[in-house]
Amino acid sequence: MSEAVAEAPRSAAAGFRAGVRAGVPFALAGGALAASFGVLATDVGMPGWAAVLMSAIVFAGSAQIAALTILGGGGGLGSAIGAAALMNSRFLPMGIAIGPQLPGGPVARAAQGQTVVDASWALAADGEGGFDRHVLFGSSAIQYTTWVTGTVVGVLFGSALGDPRDLGLDAIYPAFFLALMIGEVRSGRALGVAAVGALVAFVLIPVAPAGVPVLVASLASLLGLVRR
Repeated sequence: MSEAVAEAPRSAAAGFRAGVRAGVPFALAGGALAASFGVLATDVGMPGWAAVLMSAIVFAGSAQIAALTILGGGGGLGSAIGAAALMNSRFLPMGIAIGPQLPGGPVARAAQGQTVVDASWALAADGEGGFDRHVLFGSSAIQYTTWVTGTVVGVLFGSALGDPRDLGLDAIYPAFFLALMIGEVRSGRALGVAAVGALVAFVLIPVAPAGVPVLVASLASLLGLVRR
């Protein structure tokens, strides 16, 4: 898909529109996930404005879900922030890869780099090591819009739906991470690292405060991937 989107030079406006079109499927899925995030964030006691602000600033499903899971389980804010930061550490190599394609000085390039998310980064790739930054901007713009809007919808109308557990929304988070893990296991790229992280969490859950097992397991997994 990414090669089709970025197959030839185009104007900035055309690239942006192409990015928006390519990002629509991811935006729709992200909006649904964001709505469930808004519902469950208020269910665990997070103020609605804080949930919306988190989506507007963080804009990262895995990081927000990890933080909310820890807070909902009684974990501390420090553990939640640490786990979210580790989840988002994958954007560092992605930013390094796309950095040469972003014009301007350090500040301008850093600002443009804030638009990097998983799907947009992949869609902007041309298959030859290059990236179309306008496709990146367009696909991220539509995803950002539905992510924040979905959170607002979840916060405002979640209470009208009743108990989130009755709707099965509490199962979205485990299913989300399970889907990510299955993708890695099937590819064979990080099976050993995933196994070590799971073992660390399994050992710590009975003895460590809520949130700490996830944080330590994430750190162990990150160190394992770096060594690879």
